[in-house]
Amino acid sequence: MAVETVYIVQSFQPGRGARLKSDPPSSYKTERQAQRAADRLVTIRAGVVMLANTGDPETGDYDDEPKVLFRSGRIPPELDV
Repeated sequence: MAVETVYIVQSFQPGRGARLKSDPPSSYKTERQAQRAADRLVTIRAGVVMLANTGDPETGDYDDEPKVLFRSGRIPPELDV
């Protein structure tokens, strides 16, 4: 069983009213790549969150709760832990 960590950057734009509209998530192989992408998005998006998800790519079995590594700005309540 090969275990790997995938780093995901999710950004959000203002929607109608107080709602947020999510952009498509981006995945990265290293935490450094993901952090650089998140840092760039902070200046142009309402909110940004970076997650780490560990699991087995062969079976598709990943953590139920990805670990939040970075967050900035407005993000949905379920990611603001």
